[in-house]
Amino acid sequence: MPGSSQRKGAVRKKPRGNPTAGSGGRVRRGLEGKGPTPKAVDRVKHPAHKRAKAAERAKEREQRGRRPARKDADSTVEWVYGRNPVVEALRAGVPASALHVAEGTERDARLREALLVAVETGVSVLEVPRTELDRVTAGGAHQGVALQIPPYEYAHPDDLLQRAYDAGEVPLIVALDGVTDPRNLGAITRSAAAFGAHGVVVPERRTASMSASAWKTSAGAAARIPVARATNLNRALKSYKDAGLLVIGLDMNGAVDLPDFEAATEPIVLVIGSEGKGLARLVRENCDLIVSIPMTSATESLNAGIAAGVTLYEISRRRG
Repeated sequence: MPGSSQRKGAVRKKPRGNPTAGSGGRVRRGLEGKGPTPKAVDRVKHPAHKRAKAAERAKEREQRGRRPARKDADSTVEWVYGRNPVVEALRAGVPASALHVAEGTERDARLREALLVAVETGVSVLEVPRTELDRVTAGGAHQGVALQIPPYEYAHPDDLLQRAYDAGEVPLIVALDGVTDPRNLGAITRSAAAFGAHGVVVPERRTASMSASAWKTSAGAAARIPVARATNLNRALKSYKDAGLLVIGLDMNGAVDLPDFEAATEPIVLVIGSEGKGLARLVRENCDLIVSIPMTSATESLNAGIAAGVTLYEISRRRG
């Protein structure tokens, strides 16, 4: 416009006092309080909250591990077969589901006893084709008879110690480290029952379980003596030590020969390792004493089941 002093292209300043757009209450709401600050343990990202959650999970794991008994994770049916093992299992009151007898099987004294005990205890008796028994026992020597049983129920390691106290006896517990053959587990369980042990402890992982093969080898002894499962074997051994038991390892390079084992009359946990690798390093470190069975130089080592039987016999003899 004529007479205007404003130059072309100059930025026009906003007059003072010109009103701005309203906030619509946004600013006021942002200034309002949000209540008291939550405790550190309640804040998800705070270290205190994470520590509390970790402690809760650890407590839950401990409680799960201390349940007195639980079923094996494997829910498949197990079979005890062979006339002697079946009769022993029925006599011992194994919670059997059914007794299967092959068609045309010769009824000797053992089979007649199995049938009699099954009827008396309410176990169903089924006559089946021999090929069916061949199938369920994977071709094993069933001798025309097999007992169907539910998965084994393991005890807790503390139950074995309580069993000794209830009987008023000096505790004798057998623990297995790295024994993966179920037949060895069955044989050791049988020896433990025969020589007065109060139970057998196996770790939860990398070990044999109480399968039908272990049942068969134990010849029914697994029903007379509890087998416990430890989440952590070393932790279980330390717990036994805290209760006043001596942890005795069995190894070919032991510091004391079995005939000189004078502590046999004390409360004992006898730890037996695998035939090939022996005792694991941490397990060995938890042992108060390592005992060996003297042998001729021509024999390198004994089967775990045989070694356990020899040692348990010697302990029983000294306690006798």
